[in-house]
Amino acid sequence: MTDTSSIQEAQPRAVALFISDLHLQAALPRTTQAFFDFLTEHAAFAQQLYLLGDIFEYWAGDDDLETPYNHAIANALRQLGERGVQLFWIAGNRDFLVGSAFAEAAGLTILDDPHVIHLAGRDIALAHGDAQCTDDTAYMAFRAQVRQPAWQQQFLAMPLAQRKAIIEGVRQNSKDANKEKSNEIMDVNADAIAALYDSTGTQVLIHGHTHRPALHAVEANGQKRLRYVLPDWEYDVEVARGGWISLTADGMLHRFDAAGIELP
Repeated sequence: MTDTSSIQEAQPRAVALFISDLHLQAALPRTTQAFFDFLTEHAAFAQQLYLLGDIFEYWAGDDDLETPYNHAIANALRQLGERGVQLFWIAGNRDFLVGSAFAEAAGLTILDDPHVIHLAGRDIALAHGDAQCTDDTAYMAFRAQVRQPAWQQQFLAMPLAQRKAIIEGVRQNSKDANKEKSNEIMDVNADAIAALYDSTGTQVLIHGHTHRPALHAVEANGQKRLRYVLPDWEYDVEVARGGWISLTADGMLHRFDAAGIELP
């Protein structure tokens, strides 16, 4: 671990940090430790932290909160909040069943998707990103079904073990189906992204989901629109993946890789 005092002196205090797609699970201990290190070495010096979905590999319901692993994640987030960092959460396609009990345990606020923040003189739209993958019609139909309150109520009424078994089956089916889909189908749709800019009245968007970290710039109506795509995290591999975005008080957005090195 790095000395946190030297990090605090070396970098300006961020107004906000943004992460997504960590896919945290007990089977990935190095990824989990990287998350804990990020909280203490970077997020602890920010004013706000935004978690933009798929923080967990899956979430079967808030009654799974007392599982030791899940409890440790919630506790780490709560400890960050107790240091004065405000925490905000947007659901992903893996953890959309996170509810009020987890939010209370972790000390965070759940936001709608999309959500607009007004910080450091910037208006920035935040989203997980899956709702804009409209070319993947099979996924969009599935998403519409599982986001319905009636479906969620029925699912959460099942025993926890049964829910986990169903989720595991869905995960495997998704992996199999994605092998047959083109990269274009699983990426965001340009028209859906344009509609999000229009509906939010913003020119800057931060999202995750696609696991294709990048900074995209396009011209529309005489204005430059910027789209920051967050990386997914996995440190339990030979070449680690991960990173985050930082918003500083001067209104600048900075991208960092898995090693905490700023990207151009």
